[in-house]
Amino acid sequence: MAAASPVTFDDVRAAAARLAGVAHRTPVLTSSTLNSLVGAEVFIKCENFQRVGAFKFRGAYNAAAQLPPEQLARGIAAYSSGNHAQATALAARELGTSAVVLMPEDAPRAKREATAGYGAEIVTYDRYTQDRTALGHALAEERGLTLIPPYDHPHVMAGQGTATLELLEETGPLDALVVPVGGGGLIAGSATAAKALHPAIRVLGVEPEAGDDTKRSLESGVRVTRPVPRTIADGQALPTPGELTFPINQRLVDGIALVGDAEIITAMRFAFERLKIVLEPSGATALAALLAGRVENLPPRVGVIASGGNIDIERFVELLGS
Repeated sequence: MAAASPVTFDDVRAAAARLAGVAHRTPVLTSSTLNSLVGAEVFIKCENFQRVGAFKFRGAYNAAAQLPPEQLARGIAAYSSGNHAQATALAARELGTSAVVLMPEDAPRAKREATAGYGAEIVTYDRYTQDRTALGHALAEERGLTLIPPYDHPHVMAGQGTATLELLEETGPLDALVVPVGGGGLIAGSATAAKALHPAIRVLGVEPEAGDDTKRSLESGVRVTRPVPRTIADGQALPTPGELTFPINQRLVDGIALVGDAEIITAMRFAFERLKIVLEPSGATALAALLAGRVENLPPRVGVIASGGNIDIERFVELLGS
């Protein structure tokens, strides 16, 4: 008998109720130009307009809000390259507690400054030589904090799935859903919601070419670990899929597409010039997969998660000028 999933559609619906009035219900954009370019009707869920500028607030708040009062009062901890850091910091502030966040030394300046601005204490580490998971657990234990990981947690996955729940409530049935993949929490929650509502929908993940650990893992049937990738998509620069997310994605995800950094930049430029929105590199990978023709046999109606827009102006100009 198959093991029960750590996150269910009921969990996603409960998370949506918990987030009502706290998280933004983000807009869904369409573009006739985009539709003509890719040969499908595309619906873009703009999580760059979410609080903290990314979908991560959904999961962080959903997890923190379910902590017993005495645990919550002691504070929460997280490790993140930036968006989950900001999300945890804001969730802590909203719930009246404190946050300590472990961030890589080379995290984007805008993400570091925003995390500090929400009131979190930041502790740094070297993402290429140190294990953030081990460091994060040690930090939480040392200070008596509750660790909220960025993706490998049932409540985090359920929270992330609410973006897809909202998308499908607005659009009705879709033939495919294209989702960025880092540790796998967003696509695990998204696939849980999407397949529950429309079992025939294809759920497709997108990774940067340099960080194809989920694609390799799904193809081999076991979690594959790679060196931390060097890619402009810093939110997807992870070495291995999550322990909890991977079995869900094995069961529910239909395939993984890969995009190069140049294709991501093209998608960021298209989003800015034609959609009038700013996307960070990780937030643009799903759109990049469509524009670059990386999704095979594209069906008529396609949803895309634009997962975030946290990029400082200097880096944005640098990338689009390259």
